Amino acid sequence: MIVEHPRKLQLQKIFAHTFLLSFLALILFPFLMVISISFREGNFTTGSIVPESLTLEHWALALGLDYTRADGTVVEPAFPVLLWMWNSIKIGLIASIGVVTLSTISAYAFSRIRFRGAGIMLDSMLIIQMFPTTLALVALFAIFDGLGEVSPVLGIDSHWSLGLVYLSGITLHVWTIKGYFDNLDPAMDKAAQVDGATPWQTFRFIFLPLAVPIIAVVFVLSFIGIINDYPLASILLRSEENLTLAVGSRLYLNEFKYLWGDFAAAAILSGLPITVVFMIAQKYLVAGLSDGAVKG
Repeated sequence: MIVEHPRKLQLQKIFAHTFLLSFLALILFPFLMVISISFREGNFTTGSIVPESLTLEHWALALGLDYTRADGTVVEPAFPVLLWMWNSIKIGLIASIGVVTLSTISAYAFSRIRFRGAGIMLDSMLIIQMFPTTLALVALFAIFDGLGEVSPVLGIDSHWSLGLVYLSGITLHVWTIKGYFDNLDPAMDKAAQVDGATPWQTFRFIFLPLAVPIIAVVFVLSFIGIINDYPLASILLRSEENLTLAVGSRLYLNEFKYLWGDFAAAAILSGLPITVVFMIAQKYLVAGLSDGAVKG
């Protein structure tokens, strides 16, 4: 029997706590610096983490409000940050709902309905997902540029075209939800058939309520990816009023001036929608992530 000395245990605890606190400080330092810059006078990145003098100028401009400085100068917002954030939220919600709907129905079909070619289709979808999105940027631009000549709603600088592109990212989510459905007892299908339920009724009234945790996980992951996306949105969106916050924030850092304070305030605002969605769905996330693992 191994007996550890109290002094050795104490040293191990001190070492573990020191390591965890150092790791936490390393993670939080960039975020704290962004907060500091957003409250610092001017648009500078240099300086202490605690600003010498605080100002709400950058936050007022980010919220679309005019700001009057101490010398009487009135500063107007340079960019429509709240409009960009609304664009991000709108696209994120609509596209995420579409991703969840398509992924859930497809996953149920692959998990519970036997049809020829299902395995090949699943493997093909997974292989396609392994290629980076940047490889398709030129092709996507050409496709939607051509569609825009027929229907402007599906052309360049349209939120609908960007939403359609995001719907193509359902592959990994199909695998995740399928793994969740595979873990459910097959006896439920047979019991539903005995009661005369169709496959759609079985899905709607039995499997869909049970899949709420994994659906919440897929929705949150999809929403986060869409809100933070830059490459696709920067290719398909052009006019300033149609930009998302991830793309629009880049305008603060141009070749003529770096508005670091305004950029920092906008960057913090961009995290609010994700935080709200995460807090609403967090009670489902643990169960969904643990039960949705893909079987080998």
